[in-house]
Parts: sequence; structure tokens; C-alpha cells
Amino acid sequence: MTVTAAPRRPRRPDWAGRNYTLLTAAAVATGLGGNGALIASAFAVLESGGDSGDVGLVAASRTLPLVLFLLIGGAISDRVPRHHVMVAANALSCVSQATFAVLVLTGEPRLWQMMLLTALGGTGQAFFGPAAEGMLMSTVSGDQAGRAFAVFRMAMQGASLGGAALGGALVAAVGPGWVLAIDAAAFAVAGGLRSFLDVSHIPPRAPGGGMLADLRDGWREFIGRPWLWSIVVAFSIANAVVGAADAVYGPLVARDSLGGAGPWGLALAAFGAGTVAGALLMTRWKPRRLLLAGMLGIFPLALPSAALAVPVPIGVLFAVMFIAGTTVEIFGVSWMTALHQEIPEDKLSRISAYDWFGSIALMPLAAAAAGPTESAFGRTAALWGCAALVTVVTGAVLCVPEVRNLRRRGGAGDVAGTPGGVSGSVDDGGRAVEGLG
Repeated sequence: MTVTAAPRRPRRPDWAGRNYTLLTAAAVATGLGGNGALIASAFAVLESGGDSGDVGLVAASRTLPLVLFLLIGGAISDRVPRHHVMVAANALSCVSQATFAVLVLTGEPRLWQMMLLTALGGTGQAFFGPAAEGMLMSTVSGDQAGRAFAVFRMAMQGASLGGAALGGALVAAVGPGWVLAIDAAAFAVAGGLRSFLDVSHIPPRAPGGGMLADLRDGWREFIGRPWLWSIVVAFSIANAVVGAADAVYGPLVARDSLGGAGPWGLALAAFGAGTVAGALLMTRWKPRRLLLAGMLGIFPLALPSAALAVPVPIGVLFAVMFIAGTTVEIFGVSWMTALHQEIPEDKLSRISAYDWFGSIALMPLAAAAAGPTESAFGRTAALWGCAALVTVVTGAVLCVPEVRNLRRRGGAGDVAGTPGGVSGSVDDGGRAVEGLG
């Protein structure tokens, strides 16, 4: 009698293929290292004799190259194999962070050196971000794409939360130089993992008309979709005012009314925990109207600024931050699913670049204007203004029919980057339809 062995059950879902697993593992590695490095770089500046203004200069040195090179990075990532761009960007970030670590560990680094090395890391991120988002979206397909994005974001947000907590503890225990060295090692590991990505499923790119032609093509794709550009414009404002509230007003309110830096750090951690919870929710929930559900989840993003304006007790602030983190992640997964569903595969990186560019373009201006605004109107009025702006721009986006009416497509025939976009998917009489960008 012959006994047939039972087939082995797969260890992972069908949608979690080799590329997806490699991308997720690499994102976890850089999330753990990078969030600790943000804390380490600030303390490296302070320990070298710098002040808060110098910390701001180093932070701005990372943002400026992002703004300058994002669109170019998106065009290049749609022209050459995306995993080559990702590995090269990881190598640049590894070298810059390793050099930064050596300078901190062996002596007192100068401000211009720290600014230059941070700018190199920002340049790498400008090329990496669009390539990584395009690669992830081209990796998953079918009606399980939303779940795949939710699990990926849950892993990424969890790594970010853990990296910030671990990084802060390591900075206190062993100093910022070693934390920067760990980040450099994390980039090396991530680059090694991404070098094994398989891009044979991506069709060869047709010869183009050059960089400017690619940028114009991406712009036409972007501006031709009202749901796309309206949400990016709204988030350019919302991200700017929320970033200013978190970076400038939040620490001041915490110092004066909430007990100092410790409670404020826990409040930010509560927001991070909320994003993990939101991603976990989105592994199960598949809202039919993708962007309507996502944009409704942005209204609670106004609550933290309002809570700081009161200010509420610290326990209430924790709850508010957790709720805001949960609902904003509902948007994050819905946005990625919409991009995956509506944008042709060969334009994913360029669209991602426009998304990122819009999301960060106003942040330096808002941070610079936060102090003068407080002087002119008072901190409480400035915080209420932040809350009001988030509410107004979110409501304005919901006035766009394509945002309200875009529906999730289902079925085995739906694949990543299906051409046709908004006009190619009509339902109920004309429907259409964002790290967070």
C-alpha cells in the first residue's frame, strides 16, 4: 500500500512572494536603523557644541536634496531597473552614515561636515523613495494588494516605532556615533537584500525621449487625474502644518504644561502605535470606496493640534494621538491601493515622485514660519489654525467627485498598474478612483 504524503502547506500567503518578502525585510532593517539615526544625528550636533539652530540646519540639509532631486529620481526609476536605483541609493546612504559615525566616534565633527553627509543621505533618499514605491507596487497583484500593502506598512511602522525607542536608549547608553554606525550597517544589509530582487516580470522600458520628456509625461499623468493632484495638494498643506505643530509647538506645550520631553516622546510613540493598529485593521477591512474612506480618516489628524491648543491632560493626548495614527494609516493603505490600481506600471515611480514632492515641499517653509506665527497670533491661536487648516483642506478634497466615487476593483483579472486610469474604470455613472507621501 502506497501512502501519499500530504502536500506541504505554504509558509506564507500567495501574495507574499519572494520580492515582497525581500522588500519587507529590507524596509524593517532600514526602519530600525534610520529612526534611531535621526535621534543620534541631533545629539551628535549638540554634543559637538551646536545649538538648536545647528540641529535645524542639519535637518534642513536632508530635506533640501529631497526637494531638488525627487522628480529626477522618479524619472530615472521608471527608465532603468528600479532595484539598481535602490541598491545604489542604499550604498550612498551607507557610506555617508558610516563616515558620519567615524567622525563622531573619533573626534568633534564640524557643522559643515555633518550638513554635507546628511545632504548625501537626503540625495540617496530622493532616488530611493520613488524607486522603492514603484518596485513594491509592481510586486503585488490581484485583489489581495490592499492586504499586502497593509502588512508591509505595519512592518515598516512597527520598525520605525521600535527603532526610535531603541535608538534613544542606545544614544543614552553608548553615544550617537555607534547608533549612526548601526544605521550604516542596516543600509548595507538592506542593499544586499534588494540586490536579489527579481525584475523579470517587469516589461522592458520602451526608448524614451530623454529626461525632460519623461518628466513631462509624468506631469501629464499626474495633472490629468483630479483625485491624484487634489489629494497631493491637500497633503502638501496638511503635512506642513502638522509637521510644524509636532516639531515646534508640541515640545513647547510639553515643556510648559505636560511635564517635559518624556511625556511628549510617549505621545509621539502613541501616534506610532496607532499607525501599527491602523495597518493591522486594514489587513482585514477592504473599503469599497477607497479614497472616501481614506480621506475621512484624515479629519482626526486635526485632533492633536486642537488637543495641544487646549491643552488637554497627557492621558487624553495619548488617546488622541493613537486615534490620529490609526485613522491616518487607513488613508495610507487606501492611497497605495488606489495608486496600484490606477497608475500604469511604467509610470509608478514618476507619480510617486510627484506625490513625495508635494508632501514635503511646504514643510521647511511651515517650520520656518511657526515662530513668527506664534509671535504674531499666540501659540494657542496658531495651534487652532493648524487644526482648522487640516479640516478645511480635507473637506475641500471630499468635494472632488473622483475622490468620493473611486471604487476598489476586485477579481483575478486586476493586476498592478492596469492601464486606463480614472477614465478606464467607470462604475455607477462616472467614478474615478496617498507615506502618506
